[in-house]
Amino acid sequence: MAALSDALLVVAMLGYLVAMICYAAVYAFGERGVVARVATRELVGAGGPPVVVDESVPAPRPARSRWAGLAGAVVLVVAGIAQIGSLIFRGVAGDRLPWGNMYEYVLAATSVAAVAWIVVMVRRPALRHLGLYVALTQVILLGVAALFLYVPVGPLVPALDSYWLAIHVTAVAISSGIFLIGFVPAGLFLIRSGWDKGRAGFPFSLGERLPAAAVLERLSFRLHAFAFPIWTFGALIAGPIWAEAAWGRYWGWDPKEVWAFISWIVYAGYLHARATPSVKQTTATWIAVLGFLTMLMNLFGVNIFFTGLHSYGGL
Repeated sequence: MAALSDALLVVAMLGYLVAMICYAAVYAFGERGVVARVATRELVGAGGPPVVVDESVPAPRPARSRWAGLAGAVVLVVAGIAQIGSLIFRGVAGDRLPWGNMYEYVLAATSVAAVAWIVVMVRRPALRHLGLYVALTQVILLGVAALFLYVPVGPLVPALDSYWLAIHVTAVAISSGIFLIGFVPAGLFLIRSGWDKGRAGFPFSLGERLPAAAVLERLSFRLHAFAFPIWTFGALIAGPIWAEAAWGRYWGWDPKEVWAFISWIVYAGYLHARATPSVKQTTATWIAVLGFLTMLMNLFGVNIFFTGLHSYGGL
């Protein structure tokens, strides 16, 4: 079962890479792509005849680009299913919930992210091409987990052998996965809004191919608003209750507790800023991006550079 879990993770990573290639074809040759624009536009000289575009540039193939986008979406769904299967078989192999160390937690959170993005694709088909950035994020996180965080399947450490693992860590993993998907349109909104303001160069040059800034911002806000109550329950309610049962205190300023609280403060600040008319949407979105960076710090930085009662990363 453990070997099957590892194999499915490889399938998932390869699937996300194939999805990225399909979406890249959409961006290159689809209606939004550079090749399509060069092949179809007709430049008119000042007072002169139209400038003929070089016929060596291939004509756009909208139907083929749509097929590439559909193929990317299908492969991304298959990769998500393989990733979830990897998590399930990891749990079967260990005869326990498969989020007892950093490797398993990253696998669980990104599996939630995969499900969240599939839901977004079903509900908002016009945004499916953003799967390029979702797949890229998944590949990076799964690659880090497989290369640097992997540990063989084993039993839980005694401190984690509690029913609170199913409550506290599950809620935190679910909210983290949704925050991850919320981070993607947040970052793309900043790129698109920068391009709308006339900023040139990378990464703002990508903004021309992105949906309208308002669409990206609304999607990011809805995802963050959905995840925030789950994070509040998992990190600041279930976590302290488990801490009192395990260590005899609700709060002890452990590094992971501190950074979980910092993340909560930042995301609360984002939601407050988003609801305040006087705060620019770009400012509020930067706060959301900062919130995700604190989540990464809580996941990687705290487990790697600090020692505390939550040192169960398995490194």
